[in-house]
Amino acid sequence: MPVFAYEAIDASGQKVSREVNASSKDDALKQIRSQGLRPTRIAMKAKQAAQAAPEKKKKRGIVLFDRVKQSQIVTFTSQLSTLQDAGLPIVRSVKILETQQKPGKFKDQLAAVAEEVEGGSTFSEALAKFPKSFDKLYVSMVKAGEAGGVLDVILNRLAGFMEKSQKLKKKVTGAMIYPIAVMTVAGLILTGIMLYVVPSFQSMFKDLGQNLPAPTQLLLSMSQALKSYWFLLPGVPFTFWLLLKLVARSTKGKVLLAQFKLKMPVFGLIIKKSSISRFCRTLGTLISSGVPILEALRIVKDAIGNVVISNAIEEVHGSIKEGDTIAGPLRQSGIFDELLVNMIDVGEETGELDKMLIKIADNYDVDVDVAVEGMSSLLEPMLIVGMGGAVGFIVIALFLPLIEIIKSIH
Repeated sequence: MPVFAYEAIDASGQKVSREVNASSKDDALKQIRSQGLRPTRIAMKAKQAAQAAPEKKKKRGIVLFDRVKQSQIVTFTSQLSTLQDAGLPIVRSVKILETQQKPGKFKDQLAAVAEEVEGGSTFSEALAKFPKSFDKLYVSMVKAGEAGGVLDVILNRLAGFMEKSQKLKKKVTGAMIYPIAVMTVAGLILTGIMLYVVPSFQSMFKDLGQNLPAPTQLLLSMSQALKSYWFLLPGVPFTFWLLLKLVARSTKGKVLLAQFKLKMPVFGLIIKKSSISRFCRTLGTLISSGVPILEALRIVKDAIGNVVISNAIEEVHGSIKEGDTIAGPLRQSGIFDELLVNMIDVGEETGELDKMLIKIADNYDVDVDVAVEGMSSLLEPMLIVGMGGAVGFIVIALFLPLIEIIKSIH
């Protein structure tokens, strides 16, 4: 009779690891539950599994240009938390959610995760094989949930964290759609004027045979250059992007770009506050989930997305390793506000650092919302003034020669 190895939570909340003889997995689950245990992982012994299903592998189709969306992972995490809270084994829960997915990359990944866990791997080990979908933060929190026997609670907390991060990202992205659309339309209009309207004036000015004012000469030169080299326009953004990539390849260049982002007018404030919010929320969530502080800081350092803030976190990591506090290195970095540092200091003293970090993150999210709304209100008049200035320059440059002609006639 097959032997199944399983892990379960007993009535006192302790984790137990045992084996049971059963004819099938369903029979094994019935026996485990009849003992008052809640199974978290069950798998047939490796040798017997290999004998029962030699060379059994699913063939999965390859879907081109397919990627796993963050919204898919958030939904999966939330639903998995509900199924775990209901007491279903992790493999069965993953398989249920896998059947609900549309054919694609994520569906194949969930099927592979279920196979890995059935083969004896832990759930966190199976997820770690897909780092592009499940990052270090995700895997570490799941691992902590498995160790503490509170996987359902951790998954629920993780889903909430991901939802808030996604909401903040969407808010910032949404605020940028309007100015980008206006700038694109304005650029197309100005390009059309320079290519088709200005050249017609150029032929007229040539017939007049008189010296043109400096603004008019500048405008005509710009129009001629644009007309001659218009095919280079699409390459301008690509060249700019490539230049940024080349600069970011060096350590010094990466630091300079990160500093520039933090010091940009309007945008710098939003980037700084959203990065600090992500730092506080991620660290607070990891600590409250039972991840050791040093491991949590390593994960946060990789997930923060700004090398200047990452370097400050690296200093915090070294400080704690030597027995110091978190607040000291944060204050010395000059990036974090004094109020934030003091709140973290109080959290360390009271032993409620995780709660304090989450509270700080909530406050910073509110600040980001206000900053995004302020940016939207500020950009609209700036774009109007910029567009008006460009059109005004063209009009003035074109009419200056006509004014000179009128003066000469009088």
